Amino acid sequence: MGTQTNKELFLDGFVRILKEQQVDVLLKACDSDKEAAISAHKLILSARSEVFKMMLEPDKFKDSSKLETITLSEMKQEELEAFVEFIYSDGSILSEKAKQHVRSLYCAADKYEIPHLRDLCRNELIASLNFLNALALFELAQIPLDKALAFAALKTIRANKIAITNSAEFKVFVVNHPKLTVQIVRAILTKCSICALRPRTCYRC
Repeated sequence: MGTQTNKELFLDGFVRILKEQQVDVLLKACDSDKEAAISAHKLILSARSEVFKMMLEPDKFKDSSKLETITLSEMKQEELEAFVEFIYSDGSILSEKAKQHVRSLYCAADKYEIPHLRDLCRNELIASLNFLNALALFELAQIPLDKALAFAALKTIRANKIAITNSAEFKVFVVNHPKLTVQIVRAILTKCSICALRPRTCYRC
């Protein structure tokens, strides 16, 4: 067996402590059955997320002898697995599984206040932008009011304006999101994403 690197020693220490700690919470997705619940540690969840920290605060009226179960109804089983894997990772990169569910993890990062995960997901989403997903990602960027993702999506929409505005998807988008459509039209006409999102505040125009 080869000598461990400093990083491996660092991570192994974390894993060793976790093995010594008793699992004290179960996480379920919207489509999980009882056997599919994921075992976790309140300490780790609380350290990663302020929302989990508040959710898991000790309650003297609760039966502490029973294993608490939390259902994350906005996530499916595979998405939850990717989410928990990230929480227990060193957080340096998104795994391939996380990349497959990046939109869901992006929303979860916002809901559970995990800024680092949101940053990694944003970078992955921006890197994946194309004329096929630009409208969906522009809409997604409104959930946490993410200007960086919104700017990038508008830039892609503007660069592919003919293909996008002539698509069936855009017709549906116009009906469902009239205010966002105004921003898109403004971006196309002004040729500036900043003007589209923040009129009269652009330093370029």
